[in-house]
Amino acid sequence: MNQRGAPGIRGRLGELCYSSGLLHSLQRVRSWLQRDLRILAYHRVMPVPDPETYPFDMELISTPPDEFREQMRRLKKYFRPMRLTDIVAALDAGEALPPDTVAVTFDDGYDDNYRIAAPILDEVGVPATFFVSTGHIDTGTPYLYDWLVHMILMTRAPRLVLPELGIDIALPAERSLRRRIAGNVLLRMKWLDAHGQSAMTERLEQEWNMPSAGARPVDCRPMTWDQAREMEAAGLEFGSHGVHHRMLARLPVEEMEAEILESKRTLDRELRNPAILMSYPVGGDRAYNEAVIAATRKAGFQLACSYVCGTNPEPSENRYSLYRLPVEANMGPGWFAAMLALPQLMSYPTAAHETQGPQEQACSP
Repeated sequence: MNQRGAPGIRGRLGELCYSSGLLHSLQRVRSWLQRDLRILAYHRVMPVPDPETYPFDMELISTPPDEFREQMRRLKKYFRPMRLTDIVAALDAGEALPPDTVAVTFDDGYDDNYRIAAPILDEVGVPATFFVSTGHIDTGTPYLYDWLVHMILMTRAPRLVLPELGIDIALPAERSLRRRIAGNVLLRMKWLDAHGQSAMTERLEQEWNMPSAGARPVDCRPMTWDQAREMEAAGLEFGSHGVHHRMLARLPVEEMEAEILESKRTLDRELRNPAILMSYPVGGDRAYNEAVIAATRKAGFQLACSYVCGTNPEPSENRYSLYRLPVEANMGPGWFAAMLALPQLMSYPTAAHETQGPQEQACSP
């Protein structure tokens, strides 16, 4: 796990801008010069556990609860938080978005989104969109990437042998070293097609006798449809993150189209409001392409988010591939505030983000 606080020059500069008291003034100047849609991307909100004992991926923890509350308070005080569906309505009407518009989004659909994030959003009065992988909500099974990290951390096997990736190494006893190995595996496996990723993980499940099918880990479980319906009734909104959290551009075209359509049909069946929002699973430039965008539009979605880092100066022009600003647990309050105010300077650069976990490593300012 990265050290908490403000790592590197980018983080230190963010903290300096924040502590100087100039940040809000700089933000106001920027809002006069540039109107762009910012979309924050979260995964999990939960207390940061001990990395030596926690058996799942630490990189998916975007922020602990107290810091999330402060982030949302800052958003509410200095920015214009909007629902993505309201942004769709504005785009359809040809209306300009208000200055400093920010949308809050979550990917995957972990149950801590329901237990921890949703009550804080309600307390502060900030809307949010939750992109869920419907197949995991249906079955309660853990997500493939998180389960792969879990197996590497917990297996008693002496070696990790992945001929698909050219990896054959001894597994050290130290949990921190295993986390580093797991991060490298996650990064390299994204060059495989979706079936290759699934086959590799399933083979390890069999070889190590660690099946995900019957697993219901408390520390890593999806929300339920009942929880999603409760969140929707409270004013939060939902969109698709595929069915099985597979890289859509790495599927055969027919399977990709079916995955998108099935996710929408499931959301429309389980929830009250029609699903018009999509977030491409993994979401970097290898995870979606023009064929995926066309299938998303054809299925009836009206806006889609990538996991490519940046803001959207003209969201009407890339409404099916909107950039987002990832929030990571090593961001202190100053870095977060500076990223919101000055995203081109303070968001993750490509090189830094490429070393991180199962989120797509395609971020650039």
